[in-house]
Amino acid sequence: MGGEELLAYYKHRAHEYEQIYEKPERQADLARVRTWLRDALVGQRILEVACGTGYWTAELASAAGGIVATDASPEVLALARQKQYPPDRVRFELADAYALAHVSGAFTAGFAAFWWSHVPHERQAAFLASLHGRLGVGAAVVLLDNRYLAGSSTPIARQDAAGNSYQLRRLADGTEHEVLKNFPTPADLEAVLTPVAQVLSITEFVYYWGVCYRVA
Repeated sequence: MGGEELLAYYKHRAHEYEQIYEKPERQADLARVRTWLRDALVGQRILEVACGTGYWTAELASAAGGIVATDASPEVLALARQKQYPPDRVRFELADAYALAHVSGAFTAGFAAFWWSHVPHERQAAFLASLHGRLGVGAAVVLLDNRYLAGSSTPIARQDAAGNSYQLRRLADGTEHEVLKNFPTPADLEAVLTPVAQVLSITEFVYYWGVCYRVA
């Protein structure tokens, strides 16, 4: 699944996307994640990448100094704009995660939730260059994504020659989509991020992982 196919998938999934956060077994873990995120980003002026329907934008809005939330899909941005946010804290822009140079604003931090897993291995350096170039040296970066848990996560259907893994996902309308979804280990994350990061910290929750660092 390339970029256009991924956009099409999330366009179709937009209205059911947040159901994933309603799984009963994940509630305690999500509570820990919310606390961790707010502590990591409190007071920061945040550039959010791939904000989707604004679920995490809304979670962070009261703690952040301000958020410019971006996504490449007009359909999901339309849903994100419908949420309630503290006055003058959140602004939305249409932007490609691999081309963030033209996003307006001054930022002290970057944030991406459940985006890293959709970045192909061969495009990770390009995404980081886009994000880091827009933020500047010393800015904080926080990434949040899924761990793979057999019996809870959607099974991996296949891997490609570059080592990217794919899931088959069925939506409420009955359509089935092949979605690129990688599940990096802490060692994988360290290998990619250590050359471009300072003060790298990786946190493993039960169902999720989080990364905090500063742009080198």
